[in-house]
Amino acid sequence: MAVTLTAKAQNPLPKVVSGTLERVTDFKSTYVTSRNVDIWLPEGYSKSKRYPVLYMHDGQMLYDAESSWNKQAWDIDDVASGLFSSGTIKEFIVVGVWNGGESRHSDYFPQKAFESLTKIEKDTVTAQLQRASIRINGLFSPQSDNYLKFIVNELKPYIDKTYSVYTDRENTFVAGSSMGGLISMYAICEYPKVFGGAACMSTHWVGTFTPENNPVPDVFLDYLKNNLPNPKDHSLYFDCGDRTLDSLYPEIQKKVDLLMTEKGYDETNWMTGFFPGADHSENAWSERLHIPLGFLFKK
Repeated sequence: MAVTLTAKAQNPLPKVVSGTLERVTDFKSTYVTSRNVDIWLPEGYSKSKRYPVLYMHDGQMLYDAESSWNKQAWDIDDVASGLFSSGTIKEFIVVGVWNGGESRHSDYFPQKAFESLTKIEKDTVTAQLQRASIRINGLFSPQSDNYLKFIVNELKPYIDKTYSVYTDRENTFVAGSSMGGLISMYAICEYPKVFGGAACMSTHWVGTFTPENNPVPDVFLDYLKNNLPNPKDHSLYFDCGDRTLDSLYPEIQKKVDLLMTEKGYDETNWMTGFFPGADHSENAWSERLHIPLGFLFKK
């Protein structure tokens, strides 16, 4: 599983292979708990040009394995720099939003999908999460609508004002893995005028941690059926492996893929990758990160 440490538990600025990293410590929000935001600027970042922006979740896991709780990281600075050097993709900046620790599951769980469940189904999901040691007081209550308001209404305006970036949908992307994959999917569906593309890696379609007696996958499919953005001006990337927690995803992902086809997506704006033998870890995501980056930021 991805990190659930609090922001206070991790203070040193991560080391990056290239480019520079800037931090907003404890970014204050009226919608969610305050959290660090680590902004990566590519080598040679210049105010004389503008850059697309990639918003990423679980920001404390993106840059430096030595500063992460499990000594793994996406190494996005390394992967992106290699792609920039090859000239195959546009240069972009990364806005790494730290998760809120104990609020992570609540922040990232698609709220409107959960709210469409019956009372009995909500109780079932709550019990399954509690058995998986997710801290919940009373009924599980997702706060992802507030989390997205924080990104769209508070963080994005700060980034747009502070850095030399494009502010339009065509140049604004969102990405994450596991629960971060879910909230990336939810973001592009809820804010199709803000986000033009999303990378959802090892998307946690089960919501809880068991496929048994679990109403979540079906309700996520229903949500997507009703809320997928227009394929004419949006791009979506999904993937999964088949080991550890990822073993729960392939069959559900096949249903999502059918839905994508029904909704008019094709190889120009949608990609699903399947990686036999890949597990649920930052190391696995780092190894294949060049694929969604190449897809979303292709020149």
